[in-house]
Formats: sequence, C-alpha cells, structure tokens
Amino acid sequence: MSGTDKANNKLEDLGGKAKETLGKATGDESTANEGKADQSKSSLKDAGEKVKDAFKK
Repeated sequence: MSGTDKANNKLEDLGGKAKETLGKATGDESTANEGKADQSKSSLKDAGEKVKDAFKK
C-alpha cells in the first residue's frame, strides 16, 4: 500500500470520526451515521490495499 493511500484512508477515517462526534453532539443522527459509514469505507479500502499488497509479494 502506498503512503498516499494510507494517508487518504487515515484522513477519511478521522473525518468520519469527527462527523460521528459532531452528529452525536448536535443530536443529528444522519450526520453521525454518515461518519460511521465513512469510517467503514476507510476500513474496507485499507483491507483491500492489504490484500493487494499480499498478492504483490
């Protein structure tokens, strides 16, 4: 996995956590759920990159 991909996935994860926290703090369930979805998407991308790396070896 390239450093850029790792950084982008981490930023997406952090952004998702921020959205989730903001949503919970303001009582906005939609924003909180969006944040959770962003975090899940980031985790899936990270896992996909690890699988690619495993096949490159």
